[in-house]
Amino acid sequence: MSSSPGGVSIRRVTKFYGTVEVLPELSVEVQPGEFIVFVGPSGCGKSTLLRMIAGLEAFQSGEIAIDGRTVNGLHPSERDIAMVFQDYALYPHMTVRRNMGFGLQMRGTPAGETETRVREAAATLQIEHLLERRPRELSGGQRQRVAMGRAIVRKPKVFLFDEPLSNLDAKLRVDMRGEIKALHQRLATTSIYVTHDQVEAMTMADRIVVMNHGRIEQVGAPLTLYHEPATRFVAGFLGAPAMNFLPVEVSGGEGVLPGGGRLPLPGVRAGAAELGVRPERLRAAVSSDSANLHGTVAALEPLGADTLASIDCTGHRVVMRLPGDSPIRLGEPMALTVEAAAVFDAASGQRLALTR
Repeated sequence: MSSSPGGVSIRRVTKFYGTVEVLPELSVEVQPGEFIVFVGPSGCGKSTLLRMIAGLEAFQSGEIAIDGRTVNGLHPSERDIAMVFQDYALYPHMTVRRNMGFGLQMRGTPAGETETRVREAAATLQIEHLLERRPRELSGGQRQRVAMGRAIVRKPKVFLFDEPLSNLDAKLRVDMRGEIKALHQRLATTSIYVTHDQVEAMTMADRIVVMNHGRIEQVGAPLTLYHEPATRFVAGFLGAPAMNFLPVEVSGGEGVLPGGGRLPLPGVRAGAAELGVRPERLRAAVSSDSANLHGTVAALEPLGADTLASIDCTGHRVVMRLPGDSPIRLGEPMALTVEAAAVFDAASGQRLALTR
């Protein structure tokens, strides 16, 4: 089963709720066949944007085009999209077979073709054995597969996913992430996925769009955003555990950290800044003299393969990732080396430099 991929163009789209501007002239291009994830905190505008693409939400200015055709003003049924919702939106009185085929039936698709498409989608999602059941007889994961099957049978130009895994338990979310990604690789249909979960974004996306207060902070491949965040917001939002941030005073090409440790920062203008360090880029220093930071082990979080250590550095708490069998103990003094970091402007949050 395959669909014709189609790109999505969002050009200078502005959205108001009353007098409140929630999306100010937002623009982004989604490439044909791409799996793109819009991620950001609750209220950042990502679900509103998805509903505007679907035709479920009006906007005041700008243009949205699907597969080269402007869809402003078109009814959702005319946009050649299929949407998978957070709450599944299944008809409780219908069997799985009827739920999956109902949209095709309403469009006047011949019964034989509808049945063929339903069976193909059920086979793809491995739910053939559920076709005669009703939603109340299904688990959360099975209901989500049915919702995806209903979208697949449409053979749309674009799939839209609105936080589809948020109602599932943690283990099932992990399983379903892999299934949705594998499904996209088989169908090669343009997919736009909205979530507040940065782990979903990192593991599933070809590209990530990070949103904050209705604006796009950065667009790029997951590892590019992780290693080269354009802003402090992106740096802090992506990554688990989160990036550590420390004040740094820059002068003469080096920065002074809390406790007086120094770090070469060539090319960074003098003044107050903020240093961002991933937990895995902090190391135990080979000697106290070579350390950039000094502190005391304040908390330990064993995770099996890894242990997260929280270090109190002159009143500033940083987290470092250690091997699970590390002999580190609570209360021990620690001397730390910064292997790589990002430097951000203290006022604007824009990235000033990367150190390697």
